[in-house]
Amino acid sequence: MLPVLVVGDVHGDLQRLFGALRPYPPDRWQTVFLGDLVDGGPFGVGVLRYARDRPNSEVLLGNHEVLLLGALRDRASRGPGLHAWLAAGGEPHDLEELARDHGLQEWLRRRPALLLLPDRTLAQHCDSDGLGRLVPVSEPDPIAAINREVARLLARGETEPLVELMTPRGLFRRQPDRLRRWLERTRARRLVHGHTPHRGRQPDAYADGLAIGFDGGLSRGPRGWGGAYAATVAPLLPEADHTSAAGS
Repeated sequence: MLPVLVVGDVHGDLQRLFGALRPYPPDRWQTVFLGDLVDGGPFGVGVLRYARDRPNSEVLLGNHEVLLLGALRDRASRGPGLHAWLAAGGEPHDLEELARDHGLQEWLRRRPALLLLPDRTLAQHCDSDGLGRLVPVSEPDPIAAINREVARLLARGETEPLVELMTPRGLFRRQPDRLRRWLERTRARRLVHGHTPHRGRQPDAYADGLAIGFDGGLSRGPRGWGGAYAATVAPLLPEADHTSAAGS
């Protein structure tokens, strides 16, 4: 089994992503992209294609991928989905590229929102439990059920409910008991996420190591600040090691 490499928010900065991944050959790592690969930087669709084609990789949905799909739906009518995406930093040339690439569109709509890794680490984009509202609390396999419901909504072009559920930031840091309930519900032992930027030089471990944030502001676009590579792209370490690295 390959060790896991986690990639947080890239926001279209393909050049810096290449630099960050250089020490991690794809044949030696399972790479988990946590979403928000697009918007804010110049090469969002390029990042999507690269992540799709990198061997041994999993790509999760971020709220910006959902916003991009809403813009695609409303591209011809110039409807609200297009305006919401532009306001969030959408790059018009990304939308035009995606509109011409039907295979990439369908692949994007099939991306999961949640992934439980073999060591029972839960990977998702946002640091909140909003997606849990899509299925009953009594659901015996909430991760699979949430992913099915996300795929159903995207297939129907219903992006707004997902954007609403995936946009809040910092919920688990403010409410660590809520994080613990989410982990219990999903049968996970810890969480890795992006979405909420931090300014550390390593992934941001908090709540006694139960959660680790991987959005270190990698992009040099308006949604980032060119943060340290290792704050966004880093191996998934044991809990104690991540906590020590964050405090160093």
